[in-house]
Amino acid sequence: MMNKIIYILLMAFSVCLFSGCNEEELSGSNFDTSSPQRNEFDKWLLENYVKEYNIEFKYHFDDSEGDFSYNLIPAEMGKSEQMAFIVKKLWLESYDELFDPTGRNKDFMRSHAPKIIQLIGSSAINSSSGTEVLGTAEGGIKVLLYKVNSVDPTNIDLLNEYYFGTMHHEFAHILHQKKNYPVEFNEITSGDYSSTGWQNRTLEQSWKLGFVSSYGGMSCQEDFVEIIANYLIKPKEYWNNMLEKAGENGRSKIEEKFDIVKEWLFTAWEIDIDQLKEIIDRRSEELEIILKDGDYDY
Repeated sequence: MMNKIIYILLMAFSVCLFSGCNEEELSGSNFDTSSPQRNEFDKWLLENYVKEYNIEFKYHFDDSEGDFSYNLIPAEMGKSEQMAFIVKKLWLESYDELFDPTGRNKDFMRSHAPKIIQLIGSSAINSSSGTEVLGTAEGGIKVLLYKVNSVDPTNIDLLNEYYFGTMHHEFAHILHQKKNYPVEFNEITSGDYSSTGWQNRTLEQSWKLGFVSSYGGMSCQEDFVEIIANYLIKPKEYWNNMLEKAGENGRSKIEEKFDIVKEWLFTAWEIDIDQLKEIIDRRSEELEIILKDGDYDY
């Protein structure tokens, strides 16, 4: 009897499948297949990020992209437009120019830049340590930039400190995760790395230990990328002052590390860090004028 009931149910299902369900229902989809509605900024992002670099620049708040351990708010529209323009001008196009002075060759950044850049309006504050997260990179695929609502387009030093130091820092992580740097680097200040103790060091104390920043004293990998980021965004006067105040011991360690970093960037990636810095410095000056005049089109 049970087998007969099952057989009847199967027959009823077959009738519905082959005769009771019309063609329109069968050809439909459970998903939204319509073209998304794009505002002018979205259209600009499509042309300048998706099509040029295969990068999705996300400014709408997306719970799946955030970290629920922080209390976060969305990025403002106007600030997002500014950040999109600035990141392209000062970061993506700087590398484009390095590999091709015409700026037409975008292969390097298309291949190695993160595929998602997510903007977050507020800071990410670690309440247990009192530290502030300015950016994170996840597996070379995604970079999150925080504190976007604090963007001041007229302050190039602040832009470098909060955003482009972060971009160069996180991008350097992506590069060394793809090609290992020499292990000799890890031995230069191996006894002074501290996952929590770095927070209690002043900047000058860190310099004297052989770190270019306090955060660089957290681990050898953070140390490595902090050298790249700080060299690219800090004025030469800052770098020279750091070496002087680091003392003989700190200076020799920083210079030894920098030589390894410079050689690795060139042999592994054909990146001349001095040439890249010149490009970034010039573009920073150009960008400062553009943003102060408000003469830019996202």
